[in-house]
Amino acid sequence: MHDLFIRSCHNPILAVDDLPLPAIGAYNPGVAEVAGEVLMLVRVEGVDGVSRLHVARSADGETNWRLEPTPLLSPEDTDSPHAEFGCEDPRITYAPELGAWVIAYVAAGTAGPSIALAVTKDWKRVERLGIVVPPSNKNAALFPRRIGGEWVMLHRPDSGTIWTLHSPDLHYWGKPALVMRQRGGTWWDSVRIGGGAVPIETPEGWLMIYHGVKEVARIPTYRLGVALLDLEQPHKVIARGRYPVFAPLEPYERHGNGYNIVFTCGAFVRGTGDEAEVWVYYGAADTVIGLAKAPLKDVLAATRNGNHYG
Repeated sequence: MHDLFIRSCHNPILAVDDLPLPAIGAYNPGVAEVAGEVLMLVRVEGVDGVSRLHVARSADGETNWRLEPTPLLSPEDTDSPHAEFGCEDPRITYAPELGAWVIAYVAAGTAGPSIALAVTKDWKRVERLGIVVPPSNKNAALFPRRIGGEWVMLHRPDSGTIWTLHSPDLHYWGKPALVMRQRGGTWWDSVRIGGGAVPIETPEGWLMIYHGVKEVARIPTYRLGVALLDLEQPHKVIARGRYPVFAPLEPYERHGNGYNIVFTCGAFVRGTGDEAEVWVYYGAADTVIGLAKAPLKDVLAATRNGNHYG
């Protein structure tokens, strides 16, 4: 079975050797299109094992990345409590209502992984909203507009299932609703699942690219799948692809600080009509960053044809 998404010929598009600072990994970036460039917010794992979030930019979104040596978000920040082990796995949402980008990331600390939010208008300064969901929780992604008058966020508690939360102001979150469970059994997403990139709004529903984990001989493998969520009730699954659309096959995806991992925190659509493509940026083996592309129409068809709900 072939992957629906095709890897960039420039993969890995960013690796440790490309960085202006010592590190053991650069992976799991959030992405956004900013001022005619592609911006990645990269999880850089330092030689101390602590992760910090650095801005990187590229004119074409594939090559010649310029990474800022000073992190945008770091556990050393005095207003970043409970993140002693690092700031990890950012998802970037542009919120037109705010005229700003909202960053949802994992604050990893001694109390466990929490969800924190920060806001920026210029990618030089950030307003930290702090921890908004306590441990243990990961894989948060904010929808790009209010739904039913409220902000909505995907998240994954320790249960390994995907949920939504609602908020009137980005600070206080409630109204939890279960979106999707792991399939169990021998499925590719049997052990746990988690939201990946920020959901993409399409006429058919919110396109959610998520990761699923299966274990064989106690070794986990991370693959990517797709689902469609209702536009006005995003906890409702319209369709769920039966098969993974992307899996770790290349050596840089199978061997690194981790094994058998493709993990996305960021994607967007480029082009219009039949030419529209989904660009997925992903961490490979917790070590480097890759890029893969697929026609949007094919991704939606794969989701619809899954014929598997909930």
